[in-house]
Amino acid sequence: MQASALAQEQRKGILFAVAAALLWSGNFIVARGIINQVPPVTLGFFRWLTATVLLLPIAWLKVRQDWPQLKARLPYLFWTALTGIAVFNTLVYVAGHYSPAINLALIGTTSSPFFALLLAAIFLKERIAPLRLAGMALSFAGVVLLLSKGSWEVLRHFRFAAGDVWVMAAAFSFAVYTILVRRKPKELQSISFLWTIFAMGTLMLLPVYLWEKGTQPPVQWTPGLAAVILYLGLGASVIAFLIWNLAIGRLGAGRTALFGNLIPLFSTLEAVAILGEPVQTIHLWSGLLIMAGLILANSKKATA
Repeated sequence: MQASALAQEQRKGILFAVAAALLWSGNFIVARGIINQVPPVTLGFFRWLTATVLLLPIAWLKVRQDWPQLKARLPYLFWTALTGIAVFNTLVYVAGHYSPAINLALIGTTSSPFFALLLAAIFLKERIAPLRLAGMALSFAGVVLLLSKGSWEVLRHFRFAAGDVWVMAAAFSFAVYTILVRRKPKELQSISFLWTIFAMGTLMLLPVYLWEKGTQPPVQWTPGLAAVILYLGLGASVIAFLIWNLAIGRLGAGRTALFGNLIPLFSTLEAVAILGEPVQTIHLWSGLLIMAGLILANSKKATA
């Protein structure tokens, strides 16, 4: 019975991780579409402000219950909010002004799992089994195939642009966040924990937002832009982060991070459905490689 319950929990963890990757893939689609309408810090600030406000009615009672524990864990909550909320997406939005999409996707989606596995091995003593490494390499190959469109010339001419450093820093920041969530104190309820880091991250962005507001042209608010902010605040923030944290609790930091490789695959499928781009053979092959790598990395022998 215990083995069956554990397997069921792991299946739930996989489902949560896949759903979070799906929501975050949409974040890249809409964020790229409005990157010239909203400065990066402003976009990040209103995203997390929206998430904080929307989650408050649900989280308020639990925050009050957990308040003594939250105050006692302020240093931990500070670093978690800084890496996962204030820094990660803001750096991605900044990088979007300097680097092409292939750089952002390739560096962001493939380096974060490597960082997370390395940090999990060092600080959490999580063992990296050979099959997990093989699965990670297979998923990496699928991501490279997808982003290069199977062209050696694309990879041969790949160069680090100015924004590549920003997105690399973003990937490392999210890997640190993933490790910190793995160490979340058990006495903190998930919703109170999530609302607290949303609120703290928003406050961290506030002074930078005010500075940016004074140096950039005013944002022209439209119903479409408001809808995008709502999607970012609710779907890509409240829902995605909650289920990602649930996945980490069931699968571990290293295994959960591997599902980030699904983001470019989902982004491609969304581009086909939303933008009408044609499905190519390269999409099918890369998808098979990514899924095969995830299956291998999450097999019983790889996680035993």
